[in-house]
Amino acid sequence: QVQLVESGGGFVQAGDSLRLSCAASGLTFSYYAMGWFRRAPGKEREFVATINWSGNVTYYSDSVKGRFTISRDGAVNTMWLQMNSLKPEETAVYYCAASPYRAGATVQGLYRYWGQGTQVIVFS
Repeated sequence: QVQLVESGGGFVQAGDSLRLSCAASGLTFSYYAMGWFRRAPGKEREFVATINWSGNVTYYSDSVKGRFTISRDGAVNTMWLQMNSLKPEETAVYYCAASPYRAGATVQGLYRYWGQGTQVIVFS
């Protein structure tokens, strides 16, 4: 049974940082690209960042480029999202996901497995 478990969400002030984690089990981690998505209140879920199977290729949405960093470690089957300079409009539930498109993917439909999400609240 595949499980993706996010953690690290919280309640932070604008400008602060958070580091989200996604622990994967039940799958061969290196077979999958990984990604982060988020759903803000009243909005559709949107792409945030993706990382390829080996961790040497990353891609970010324009809104987070330069502030967020996605990374992964196959030794511990874990992916992270370092979020700096957070903004109130980035309040959302953050989801991690695994895609068999090993090069990485920005489209939600290309992801096979999803976590339950972790809440991030950014106040001004």
